[in-house]
Amino acid sequence: MSVRVIGEEDTVRLLPMAECIAAMEEVLASLARDELYNPLRSVIRPPDTTTLLGLMPAHRTGPNAVYSLKTICIAAGNRARGLDSHQGFVALFDGETGQLRTLVNASAITAIRTAAVSAVATKLLARPGSTTLGILGAGTQGRSHLEAMRAVLPIERVKVWSRTPGSASEVGDVEEVATPEEAARDVDVLVTATSASEPIVRREWLPDGVHINAVGSSIPTTRELDTATIVDAALYVDRRESTLNEAGDYLFPAAEGAIGPDHIRGELGELLIGSAEGRSSDSELTVFKSLGLAVEDLGAVELVLRRAEAEGGGVEVDL
Repeated sequence: MSVRVIGEEDTVRLLPMAECIAAMEEVLASLARDELYNPLRSVIRPPDTTTLLGLMPAHRTGPNAVYSLKTICIAAGNRARGLDSHQGFVALFDGETGQLRTLVNASAITAIRTAAVSAVATKLLARPGSTTLGILGAGTQGRSHLEAMRAVLPIERVKVWSRTPGSASEVGDVEEVATPEEAARDVDVLVTATSASEPIVRREWLPDGVHINAVGSSIPTTRELDTATIVDAALYVDRRESTLNEAGDYLFPAAEGAIGPDHIRGELGELLIGSAEGRSSDSELTVFKSLGLAVEDLGAVELVLRRAEAEGGGVEVDL
């Protein structure tokens, strides 16, 4: 059996942001129409370790049926080693025969498709013509989100905060600020892409009408936004089921009795197909709580594989 193995450099080249944004719109709309199957991820957390292993399967039915599986190891200490915190691969299988078709670098897939989904949310929810962007976090997702936000908005000013002074320059041509508050004040769009376990965004810092992409926390025990921000926000998610089981930004306020499931106004896919309402006014605070879905990996890998087959990308190996 011949399998195409696609490394990080080829994956980045074969997954341009604009095309990935379009692919994410397609898979999220398909998910809202129940054309894709996206079970909850499985997470393995061995005792006495700082790492974890996540398994994220998905399935597309129909004449071009496929299975995908992302196997990802998350090592929070990797930044000090000069490595991405997300290490692994995404596998794509033929949905009829079960044959493995490709293995693709998961770090690049995760970085690009996560930011692309935030771009979809920003297109749908941010005020048109938004020009000022704040980013909390100067790692891989900070860099990817700057590219993604510029792909959908006429961004003119970018303020970046990081726990490591001087690292904002890694994001790009941006203005480094000293505190999260400085990054959050007077912006049209705010991206939180940190490893914070407790809130680093306070409601009183946020201007009217800001749109927030909350990206950094993807487990029940951590969050980036305080309860007041979630309570005051029109809250949108990638998937309700995932949010109710995995999102600390939702689960902490829910445990406090401040919100319930009906506080979620809609999924991005529902906005795309017109079954949920979007922003109600220019002054409304909107939040997209990003968790990352296996169907997003599926859509991104399908795009990478199509382009690799057309351009001869990756390496074919016998397996």
